[in-house]
Formats: sequence, structure tokens, C-alpha cells
Amino acid sequence: MKVRDEKGISVKKEQDFSEWYSQLIQKAELAEYTDVSGCYILRPRAFAVWEKIREYFDLKIKDSGVKNLYFPMFIPESLLKKEEKHFKGFKAEVAWVTKGGETQLNEPLAVRPTSETIIHNTLPKWIRSHKDLPLRLNQWCNVVRWEFKHPTPFLRSREFLWQEGHSAFSNQNDAEKEVHEILNYYADIYEKLLAVPVIKGRKSKNETFAGAEYTLSVETFLPNGKAIQGATSHYLGQNFSDVFNIKYSDQDEKVKLVHQTSWGISTRAIGIMLMMHSDNMGLVLPPNVADEKVVIVPICSDKDRAKVMKAAEKAYKELKEFNPILDDRTEYTPGWKFNEWELKGIPLRIEIGPKDVEKKQAVLVTRHDSKKENVKLEDLKERTVKALARMHDELLENTKVHMRKSTVFVASIKEMENAIKSRKLVKGNWCTGVRCEEDIKVKCDGAKSIVIPLDEPMVKGKKCFNCGNDAKAVCYFGKSY
Repeated sequence: MKVRDEKGISVKKEQDFSEWYSQLIQKAELAEYTDVSGCYILRPRAFAVWEKIREYFDLKIKDSGVKNLYFPMFIPESLLKKEEKHFKGFKAEVAWVTKGGETQLNEPLAVRPTSETIIHNTLPKWIRSHKDLPLRLNQWCNVVRWEFKHPTPFLRSREFLWQEGHSAFSNQNDAEKEVHEILNYYADIYEKLLAVPVIKGRKSKNETFAGAEYTLSVETFLPNGKAIQGATSHYLGQNFSDVFNIKYSDQDEKVKLVHQTSWGISTRAIGIMLMMHSDNMGLVLPPNVADEKVVIVPICSDKDRAKVMKAAEKAYKELKEFNPILDDRTEYTPGWKFNEWELKGIPLRIEIGPKDVEKKQAVLVTRHDSKKENVKLEDLKERTVKALARMHDELLENTKVHMRKSTVFVASIKEMENAIKSRKLVKGNWCTGVRCEEDIKVKCDGAKSIVIPLDEPMVKGKKCFNCGNDAKAVCYFGKSY
């Protein structure tokens, strides 16, 4: 991929989404391509978003009783194969280390695609009694998943950052309670930090995590007509504890298998945010994850510079908590600066010129809608808080409207075919059958089940829109990443 010399984005989001996105991540200084396909450098502006997500979630899980730790990234082949269904689900994606220096290894080592096996192999050493439960662990790390043809920065990369939580409980009820608790935290990350609405639901049998009893997820629908999974929370039941012999002695002195969960969110969340909000001018950063929330641009000639800079510097000090940028460069025009900071997604621009100084005011401009408002300098901090809050709320509402307008309820497979061709998110009464889902995929150009929403009751007295058998649930379908 060639780095382009022109400053702004040269294609429109609605005309060439892929090229628009590629230019966005480079020109807004979010990521850099490397010589290894599918491996990217996360630049500070993007990594700061990940730090905000990490800080928020880390506090939530620690308050809930989860402890952080770290496991090695190399997993022996024999260990990865120990849970057959799990290994089959990841086999095509595993990267292997077969040599150390010039020495051939006795056993290939997998570069961590996920850590269930290495963690579960360790848990029998730590769990002996009911007093050792619940054991709730999490690690922040990188993982490597190799097998795919079309890498996309943040969304589909060979190496990415995530957290993976792994817990063990004495009973199913507590384990399932955690699965839902964590899912709610993920939904909050998307809605409260990233201003992205999500659907909370259960995956179909075909889409369930390998080795899990069931998988819950948060899903959303992007402007390019594709659904995308935002995070997952799995109830593993006793599948892994049976294979790895993770047992405990209960109060009645009976030896029992533990019930387990696993859950994770990754840097994919950044890509979802970028695609959802950004526009033809460049990056749109929701204020709650923006590292630098404000840029102050003095507008003045040489004769007015002293008084304008005095007001700008005072505003800079008063707004310190928003990590402001004071753009006092003299070699660029104000218009050039406006374009640069719009491209880089600073949520709020504050303009101060000589007439503003005379009126003891500043001009506030919000990035997402370019709306301007005059604000008294004495009220600047209070109005900045309100402007940033308004921006978050409006970004969230705009994307909710997009989701509503993009969703079509269908009563037949023909209606679904037409909706998929129109790049819609499809909703319909469904039998939940594995064969039916495979049939839908063939008929509708690869569209698959996205999620069965948790907030809708199970269906009774209805027929499946595809096969005509009794429907069991409402389900979303669509093209997806």
C-alpha cells in the first residue's frame, strides 16, 4: 500500500469505502502498514483509544473481583490439541514456531491464538477445594491468528491486542451470571465510550465459540452494509474442565468439575468506531476516547498577535483537563489548521481572533457537525463540557438512527435475498437449525446469522422465514466481517 502525498482524503466514504478507510487510517495517523501482511503499527492516536477502553474495562472487572495476570504466548502443540473441538476451530489460524535458532524443536509451539488450553492446563494446580472458587482471571495481551486472505487494519489483522478473561465457578448459575455481567460491560464500552449502539444476543450453534456451550456477543451494523461482532462472552460449561481435569472438593466432600467462562474484547473496537463515525473530512473521535479533546486556534495578524495569544494561552491553562492543543504555528493559515485538525479528529475546536478578544468570547466548533457557537471566555470550561457531552450524545443517536433505518424484517427467503442485495441488516423469525442456516448462506450470497437478541422473547406460533418449520427465535442476519 503506497502512502499518499496529498493531505486530505481524496475519495468519498459512500463511493469507495475500502479506499476511504485505508486513507483515513494513514492520513489521520492511526496506523502504519509494515512489511508483514496483516501486521500493523498502532500509532499514538489509535493506541490512546485502546488505553481508554482498557482503563474503563480494567476498573470494572477489578471492582467485580477479577485479578489480572499473564500467561506465556507459546503453547505446545499437544496442549492445544487436548480439547478437540476447540483445536479444530482454530487449526487453520495457528502460527507455529518449529525452530529455535538453528535447532529444530522437539514439539512445535503455537503462537497464542487464544489461551484456553494453557490456562486450563494450569488451573488444576490452583483449584483443589471449594474455598479456591470462584477463580476469576484476566490478561491483557496480544494474539496471533494467521489464516485469512483480506486483512483490514483493526478489523482483521494477524496480530492484535485484546483482553481475555477466564473464570472457574462451583456452579452453573454463577458462571452464567458472569457471562451476562461481562457482556453488559462490553455494551457499555461501545455505547458510553465509543458512541456505538450494539445488539446484545446469543450466537447460533454454527457461530458458537469452539468448545463453548453457548456464546453471547455484542454486534453492530456498519455504514458499508456489513455487520460486525464487537466482543464475546462464552459459557464453557464443563467441557474444558472435563478434558483438563479441573476439579474441586465441595463442602459435602464430593469431587466435582468446575463450570467455566471466557470473554474478550480486542482492538477491533477501534476499527468499528472509525468506520461508524468518521466522514469525508477525516477522523471523528468520540470525546470520551479522545486523548486530546480540544484544539485552540488563534486567528490574528502580527499587530494583534500579542493580545490574541494572551487570551489563547489563558484558555489553554483553563482547559488543561481536556489535554488541549494550542496551535500557535505561524507558518500555516487558520484554514489549513482547521482542515488538519478535522482530518485528525479533534472533537472540539476553539477559535479566538481579535474581535473575539474585544467581545471577551471564543468560537466553539464541534467536529461531527461543524456547528459554531459563540461563548463568553468566562464560561469557556463549562460550555466545553457541554459541547463534548452533546457531541457524544448526538454521535450515539445518529448511529442508532442508522441502525434502525438499516434493519429490515423479512417474512420469506426472497425478501431476505433482496434485503441483502440492498446491504441491509435482516431480521426474521427463524427455526435456529444448523442446516437451515447453511441453506440461507448459500441462497443469500454468504450472509449468515449475526445474533439472536436477548431482549426479544422466544417465538411461538410462527414459521421460519426460510424453511417453513416452527420458528424458535427472532434472529438478525447479514453480510459480516
